[in-house]
Amino acid sequence: MWEWFVAFILGMVEGLTEFAPISSTGHMIIVDDMLFQSAELFTQEVANTFKVVIQLGSIMAVVIVFKDRFKEMLYIDKKAVTSNPRQRLKLSTIIIGLLPAAVLGFLFEDYIDTYLFSINTVIAGLIAGAFLMIAADKFRPASGLTASVDQISWKQALLVGAVQCLALWPGFSRSGATISGGVLLGMTHRTAADFTFIMAVPIMLGAGSLSLIKNWQYFTVDALPFMGIGFISAFLFALLSIRFFLRLIDKVKLVPFAIYRLVLAGVLILILI
Repeated sequence: MWEWFVAFILGMVEGLTEFAPISSTGHMIIVDDMLFQSAELFTQEVANTFKVVIQLGSIMAVVIVFKDRFKEMLYIDKKAVTSNPRQRLKLSTIIIGLLPAAVLGFLFEDYIDTYLFSINTVIAGLIAGAFLMIAADKFRPASGLTASVDQISWKQALLVGAVQCLALWPGFSRSGATISGGVLLGMTHRTAADFTFIMAVPIMLGAGSLSLIKNWQYFTVDALPFMGIGFISAFLFALLSIRFFLRLIDKVKLVPFAIYRLVLAGVLILILI
């Protein structure tokens, strides 16, 4: 039962933090590495695979929230596409936004995994990301805003994708980087958040699926309930947090999340002392 409780809590943490601009990595370090240590319940390999599983639970929540958008982009709902001639968000725009981080991630994956996954680098990422978010709110354009993902240009998508590369540094937060980049490029906070969440699906789903294929042997009979509870917990809490965040972001902007990140970094520093 303890293993199930740990799976539920870690899934909850993943679901609540993966898409908010507060760094799920930082929260996982505090909750798992410092409190639960899930690697000791099974093995380090099972614990790493579990974290991929709960990320997939979170990403499935995004698919549900934006299912109509994905139907349009993939031409599954042809009636919706042909009945409205207005410009729509296209799959090509998403692909352009993904290219910079995909290329850099492929080139530097081993270096990142070997040298950057530590509490010290996460603290640095939390602080740097917080300052970027504060700058985004302070220096964002005041007029001529991109009010919908349907209006995002290829140039905006590419530049947001370039800013997303900062999130390869653990603790920086992918959503924090991309929402900040979108806001600085003239998107409303809600538009930047929508684009961030939609763009997360192909890259996280692809990377997660490949990782599971490589680590299928860790889905043992003993580990399956642990994996399943974590997946369901992450999915349900991500579904709640995404809907709440999208209703909130245009009202509160990014500064409150930046302050939270700085407080979290302070907590991690105090733990290290």
